[in-house]
Amino acid sequence: MRVLVAPDCFSGTLSAPQAAEAIARGWALAAPGDEIERCPLSDGGPGFVAVLHEALGGELGSVTVSGPLGEPVPATVLLVEGTAYVESAEAAGLALVAPADRDPTRTSTYGLGELVRAAVGTGARRVVVGVGGTATNDGGAGLIAGLGGWDGSPLRDGGGALDGVTRDALGGLGDLARELAHIDLVAAVDVDVPLLGLHGASAGFAEQKGATPEQAQHLERALGSFAHLAQDVIETDGPPRARHLPLVSTTSDDGHGHSHGGNRGSARLAATPGAGAGGGTGFGLALLGARLVPGARLVTQAVGLAERVARADLVVTGEGKLDWQSLRGKVVQAVAEAGLAAARPTIGLAGQVEMGRREWAAAGLSAVYAVAEDPAQVAAALADPVGTLEARAARLGKNWSH
Repeated sequence: MRVLVAPDCFSGTLSAPQAAEAIARGWALAAPGDEIERCPLSDGGPGFVAVLHEALGGELGSVTVSGPLGEPVPATVLLVEGTAYVESAEAAGLALVAPADRDPTRTSTYGLGELVRAAVGTGARRVVVGVGGTATNDGGAGLIAGLGGWDGSPLRDGGGALDGVTRDALGGLGDLARELAHIDLVAAVDVDVPLLGLHGASAGFAEQKGATPEQAQHLERALGSFAHLAQDVIETDGPPRARHLPLVSTTSDDGHGHSHGGNRGSARLAATPGAGAGGGTGFGLALLGARLVPGARLVTQAVGLAERVARADLVVTGEGKLDWQSLRGKVVQAVAEAGLAAARPTIGLAGQVEMGRREWAAAGLSAVYAVAEDPAQVAAALADPVGTLEARAARLGKNWSH
């Protein structure tokens, strides 16, 4: 059999290349005669730049920026034929904050703004920002301050401070948007959720970043206040296209400037799918004129996933946890759709599965398997993520190879 192994990272334990290698090695133990192709993927979250660098080549540059709590952290800019790629997880990632220090009311995307500024400084015509896997919930306010070089701005104080932000603090937002108007700014978002609401940045994701239920409610109110104020400022003071055209485009776009039809819509930015990605980083980028596109789709097109799926007999994808988020623009959903289009069976392998058969079958998966199914197995998987994933993949190879 020809088997394509195309996972995302297993968050907190394995990068996408490490996961692909473990799955491939385990499968080969059970089915040594199978031809296995590795295709690590990203949805815009951790590993976004590394996956694109492997697929596209290009030149990597290093820069030091502020981390989620203000500490200096290393980050990279990938430059490929006039396009600069950066990822939010390198500047504001959850992995950069120790579990005991995680508090999305305080963490900031200021360093991501510094990173985007470095990407703009390369002279790139297009800047693509992978958005996902952040420790933040600040609506992209810190990013705006970092891009503008507003060191003392209250916008860099975290999402918990946003309900105290006044219009004066956003006085330079319109000028910043006009400065960036000549750049094709793209936000490659890891989920298609809005900024606010039940599945928005605060209600859907703040708890996993360290927030208490009370803090999540506070963040929801603070982001709502900030969004209302910022949208009013950009519509009043932003570039002509922000003042006289609808702010949100519903045109389908692959992130590389290629339009695929559609028309413009008049939805508010906060309600745009992807605005809630990265704790609202998608919203902050959209304020500055960015187009929001699914990160998984951008990456799968860059690596030629459709062609690689068509050459395979079976596809294996996976991630750390298969749950409701997996079907909101994540890698597993994108791979399953590619499998359906090519009439190839696609199986999901995750650290944990928190989704019913009806949901994953409707998404196009032929089967789903968990590495860990009880607390003891979860502990074992965390202690030895490579070994346990490899062992589970070996059992799959034994059952599926023919």
